[in-house]
Amino acid sequence: MARASARHLLVESEELCNELKTRIDNGEKFEDLAKEYSQCPSGARGGDLGTFNQGDMVPEFDKVVFNEAVNVVHGPVQTQFGFHLLETTSRED
Repeated sequence: MARASARHLLVESEELCNELKTRIDNGEKFEDLAKEYSQCPSGARGGDLGTFNQGDMVPEFDKVVFNEAVNVVHGPVQTQFGFHLLETTSRED
């Protein structure tokens, strides 16, 4: 079974999500912005979600985490919780 480690940042609006992605692209640290802005409890850990199996997260997460490039910030990804920036930090098939 595929496993991955990832981090994410959750906000209410697509506009803020895009703004934060731009800030990351311009050199700000993902974990610092997650601590400041993320509405998920994982924000206190810089957005770290730890390691999980494919199927453990919502389908929108799995699609990105298990198919897109590793160590690249992806998003905004919309789920029922809001808008996310996602970064897969490792993946095993």
